[in-house]
Amino acid sequence: MMVSVAVMSAATTRTGAQPTPTPTAANFGDPVAVTIRGYGGDAMEPFVSPDGKYLFFNNRNDSGTNTNLFFARRVDDTTFAYGGAIRGANSADLDAVPSMDVANNFYFVSTRSYSRTLSTVYRGKFASGAVSGVAIVAGISKATPGRVNFDADISADGNRLYFVDGRFTQGGQLLAADLAIAQKTPTGFARLANSAQLLANVNTAALEYGAAISNDGRSLYFTRAAVPLGSKPPAIFVATRSSTSNAFGAPVRLTALTGFVEAPALSPTGQSLYFHRLVGNKFVIFRASKL
Repeated sequence: MMVSVAVMSAATTRTGAQPTPTPTAANFGDPVAVTIRGYGGDAMEPFVSPDGKYLFFNNRNDSGTNTNLFFARRVDDTTFAYGGAIRGANSADLDAVPSMDVANNFYFVSTRSYSRTLSTVYRGKFASGAVSGVAIVAGISKATPGRVNFDADISADGNRLYFVDGRFTQGGQLLAADLAIAQKTPTGFARLANSAQLLANVNTAALEYGAAISNDGRSLYFTRAAVPLGSKPPAIFVATRSSTSNAFGAPVRLTALTGFVEAPALSPTGQSLYFHRLVGNKFVIFRASKL
């Protein structure tokens, strides 16, 4: 989650739509720590490429840290070999929260131009550990100082972007965070007119961020934290729906994912969930599988 720019109402469904089955809170097994051979630092915001070959992540995103994007090659489901920093994606500012569609369009968040453009969501083309053609994703920013978009997740088909509308103080304190959805256009993305309605059961007065959408668009995993951020450990939830035309139902907390946990990301098959957990004073990536 990007934490600084300086460094419920019920939703209606379509007539005749079948109700979405309520997911169970204990539908994941005990998480297993992921090993990144050759890397010993903090690992946050995991994302596994749609072809399963790569693990993308960033290091710690605390103020004062040069937060960058990295990649590792798959050995098995819980073991990856460190490949280094992602060439072409990193800057002197915060660069974090990777995601990618099946066409290797690579999305991430960066504060590199926020003071000038009020934009933070970027994309480029990933190949062999590098990203080329990096540019701002048009149509996301509200172009208002103090409003920041972060934690963007692209759908596998590349057509929908799930992201956060965040509101910060001048000092960089996060005041509010809600999820939003945008549809791909010829020039960028456009916010869905019914985004708020689709997410009415998801967004609350708490902080919602770190979304991950399933390949079929019917399961939305995300992080929820109390205000102010850090006052209580965050938790990971899932909300489901019977159709992509319907609103997401009431979210359920994944109780098997204990402790300080954030940033869910689905495996390519959708049967496992990657996320980061604070272990002592270090962020570590974990994997949990559906039971």
